[in-house]
Amino acid sequence: MDKFTVEEINLMCVFEGQDRKGMIADIKNVIPHIQDSDMVELAGQVLGKLETMSDAEFAEVVLEAAE
Repeated sequence: MDKFTVEEINLMCVFEGQDRKGMIADIKNVIPHIQDSDMVELAGQVLGKLETMSDAEFAEVVLEAAE
């Protein structure tokens, strides 16, 4: 599994408290409303990684936002 970047983790923290499938669904629902192309690209990168990892791998990801 590819490690997540700081930016990807920060985006995932917005959806924290969910399981992997819930986070995937919520990110997909939000993408059409994002107006910044860089954020759309970032969300796509996160989706790609989330979709290829297992629930067990997701459970090991530390969702702690960086400042």
